[in-house]
Amino acid sequence: MKMELFYSKDIDGSTCRLDQDESGHCIKVLRHRAGDEISVIDGCGTLYRCRIISDSHKAVEAAILSSQENWGGHPYRLHLAVCPTKNNDRYEWFVEKACEIGFDELSPVIGEHSERKVLKTARVEKVLVSAAKQSLKASVPKVNEPVSVREFITGAPEDAMKLIAYCFDDERVPRRSIKEVLEENDDREIIIMIGPEGDFSKAEAELALEHGFIPVHLGASRLRTETAALTAASAAYFRYI
Repeated sequence: MKMELFYSKDIDGSTCRLDQDESGHCIKVLRHRAGDEISVIDGCGTLYRCRIISDSHKAVEAAILSSQENWGGHPYRLHLAVCPTKNNDRYEWFVEKACEIGFDELSPVIGEHSERKVLKTARVEKVLVSAAKQSLKASVPKVNEPVSVREFITGAPEDAMKLIAYCFDDERVPRRSIKEVLEENDDREIIIMIGPEGDFSKAEAELALEHGFIPVHLGASRLRTETAALTAASAAYFRYI
């Protein structure tokens, strides 16, 4: 039987409350009633087993029976900094699939060559909640508001392994396979930057190198932004599973 998951940000020590959308799905669609047991994720890594005590289709309340931390988690922390694609659907596709594989934080970054300069994060957050439930994860990746590539580079933490997928070869710092770089390091805090269709500018790439980013490639194929981002997420997943 398929496991049903609900999402709630309103959880205290003994009670879980579903919002109107989740309550409607629980009561109207799945026909749950008071006394039924349901599973709820908090988006922060914990799965709660609960019993419904109020079956209002607008505001379900449930008593918490048990909890399990780091449910559906992965043994690394992956922060993806990915330029928005011209087509929003392609970006949402990447976000959904990367969540199924496993990542922890998304920073939409706007580069000098970006075709899209605006991204509505609220829509992306909804896609991530749905993907987390579908793939049986209790954590929902954090979504940051868009910033420029330069802002992201200069603000990136120094103690993480920082990779930039940059298509243009620089003889001073040759690109290496992302697989090779990940396998040589045991860092569990990983940042990967993926540029727009027109790639990062030379100035952006040089700034990244100055701030400790390692230039990597994702293989011989020329990949679209969303495919490159998903490939990068997969590389981290297979390194640590």
